[in-house]
Order: sequence, then structure tokens, then C-alpha cells
Amino acid sequence: MSSHFNIVMPKLGESIQEATITKWLVKEGDMIAEDDILFEVATDKVDSEIPSPVDGIIQKIFYLENSTVPVGELLAIVNTSGENVNSSLNEISDSNSDKNNKIKNQLTIAKEGDLPYENLKSHSNKFFSPLVKKIAYEEKITLNELETIKGSGENGRVQKDDLLKYIENRKAGKKEIAEQVISKPNLQKISVLVGAGDQIIEMDRVRKIIASHMVMSKQVSPHVTTVVEADVTNLVFWREKSKDVFLSKYGEKITYMHVFTEAVAKALSEFPLLNSSVDGDKIILKKNINIGIAVAKPDGNLIVPVIKNAEQRNLVGLSKELNRLANSARNNKLLPEEIQDGTFTITNFGTFRNLIGTPIINQPQVAILATGSIEKKPAVMETPTGDAIVVRHKMFLSLSYDHRIIDGALGGAFLRRIADILEEFDINRSI
Repeated sequence: MSSHFNIVMPKLGESIQEATITKWLVKEGDMIAEDDILFEVATDKVDSEIPSPVDGIIQKIFYLENSTVPVGELLAIVNTSGENVNSSLNEISDSNSDKNNKIKNQLTIAKEGDLPYENLKSHSNKFFSPLVKKIAYEEKITLNELETIKGSGENGRVQKDDLLKYIENRKAGKKEIAEQVISKPNLQKISVLVGAGDQIIEMDRVRKIIASHMVMSKQVSPHVTTVVEADVTNLVFWREKSKDVFLSKYGEKITYMHVFTEAVAKALSEFPLLNSSVDGDKIILKKNINIGIAVAKPDGNLIVPVIKNAEQRNLVGLSKELNRLANSARNNKLLPEEIQDGTFTITNFGTFRNLIGTPIINQPQVAILATGSIEKKPAVMETPTGDAIVVRHKMFLSLSYDHRIIDGALGGAFLRRIADILEEFDINRSI
């Protein structure tokens, strides 16, 4: 009896509905072993390599490179028995061929922006549920029209109630009301005069995604940024005397970011509202403290790997995990789950010798901390014989937070608590 295994588009995250095949590393007829990499795939969050779960021969590949495919869709068939599976394969191929021919025929007779609902998925950058597409088709709502409806779901996704409200207003002839649910594109195009000698650079895929997310975050959350200056002299002295011993004992370099992460995890335990998300008029307090750390990749783009359950790790555990994630990020080896489920983000402007920044919130989180460069500064300190000017190591901490649920008093208190933890660092802390 012949046997075959179906390779489908894997689910690469809780909110991921589709992904793009960027490169096939095998072709039809290739013999593969379990864990051989089959293809590379990209989502709006991460690039991943997908391994084969079985041994066998690649019998059929259904999607070309650069195809955007829904999660769970059949991508390829692996012959796991070495026997002929052409019979069952032909049935699948014929089925797919019929589907593709049907789509082509519909496209031939359809007017632009008036595609049947079953084709919306492949002709739109937005995700629409099968129910929403069905209702849109039955109500003769075109793709162009559907894409203008402002959704109340995650990332502006159009839900059934959004569509029904739009239809009700449209049927009632209330054009002015219907227009209230029209949303503007995330990236507004502004005409720019290109002069002689100007260079035009096309954004790569990742930069387009980052640009869209940044605009979306500013549209979703009213940002407020608060800044404090922290005296981290004790921390600087401790690290200077301990870094060689730490490396020798644990095989890891100890950096300031490891201590910053420890301080943030402790402060989040005391201020749980900063470890939350907003869903409409509901606040979701997150049980786990998962801290994302922004890492610059060699191509100049940023990615944010996540330390899960950071509050449960000691300084050694944090240093090992952060160093591992940072190395994976720089080598494009992060797994999808390693950039998911973050509840708070830290970005280190100090890496570039910058003092202060006003970071943009990483949605759907409600706050992000920026750490500036540590510099020697003159400071006034009280001594037994009076005030004296001394040299201290200081840095700025800036917190951007979502003013929908976090007011200035809470945001300021949380930021001050992080600074206090760093200022109170025990210079004699054991390793």
C-alpha cells in the first residue's frame, strides 16, 4: 500500500493567519531525511526555516516561491514508502487545478474590486474570516469596499459585527455614518519631488513591516514619555570588578542589559498594570512577565526576542537566555516562539551612545523602556563635612506608555521604581 505525508503551512504564532514562502530548498523528486530543511517562510514577525517531519521523496510541490499561503494549506506531498503514489496525487492535483481554473475564470469576468468572496484571501493584504467573506459576497460588497471598513478586532481586523453595522448604515442610505467606519491606510503616500542625482531606495520586506507597525502603534495608543536620571555608580563598579569572574564561572559575559532586565522584571511584579494589554474597553493583565529585548541585526533591521517568565530567573539565568537569544537573532536563527508573547519591551539606546529616546510601544503591549548611555557626570553629594562635588556614573531611563490606561502618576512611579532598584544595587553582591 502506498503512503504519503502532507506538508502544510505551519502555524507560526497565535495571531498568524498566513505566511510567505521565500525559498524552497528542495524540488520534486528529491530524497529527504527527517529534519532536513524544506523551505524558508516569512511572516510579519519572523523568518523561519521549516524542517521535514518525515523521511521520503518530495512527490509534489503545490506553491511557488513568494506565494502567500494560509496556515494549514497543503504545500507539498512526501512519498514515505518509496512506492508510487501518483493515483492519489493526481486526485489532489486535479482538485487544486480545478480550484485554480475556477479562480482564473472568475477573474476573467470579474471587474476590478468586485471579486467573489472566496478569492478575497489571495487578493488582499488583510485577513478576513470565512464568515466575513461570505457575508460580503452575499451583500455584494467588493474587495475594495471591504478593505476600507475599520475593524474592531486585533490589528484592526474586520469582525462580523463591524461588517453588519456597515451594511445596516449603507442600506439605510446613511452615507455619512458609513463613512465614519472608513479607515485610512496605515502608510499615507506623500508625493515627493525627485531631483537630478537623487537616489531611490526600495524598502525591503522587513522595513515595510516595521514602518507599518510603527504607524499603527501611534494610531492605536496615545503615547506619553517620562524620563528619569539614575545614578548607577554602584552597578558600574560591581560589573567592572565582577565581569571576569562571572565569565570564568558561568561562561557568559555579564552586561548592563542583564541587570536592567532583572530590575524591570522586579518592577513589573510590583506594577502589574504595566504588564498588560488593551482589548477594546477591556484590560488584560498578563500572568507571565515576558520581556522582549530589541536587538539590531546585521542588515540594520530590529527584532525583539522574548525572555519568557523573566521574573522567575536569577541574574545568571537572565544572562544565559539573553545572550543565547541575541546570538540567534544576529544569525537569523530565532524560532517563531522566541519572538512571541512579549508583555513588555526594553530598547537600549545606549548601545549607540545616545542619551535619551522616546521609543514607540510594541503593540499590543502598553509600555516600553529605553535605556541611555552611561556617562561620568559631576554630582553634588552630602558628606559629613558638607556638600561635595563628586564624579558619578549616570544614565537616563525613558518610559513610553499607553495613556489610555496608564496615567502620569502610575507611569512615573513605575519608572522611578526601576531607577531606585538600579541605584540601590549592592556593590558587594556575590556572584
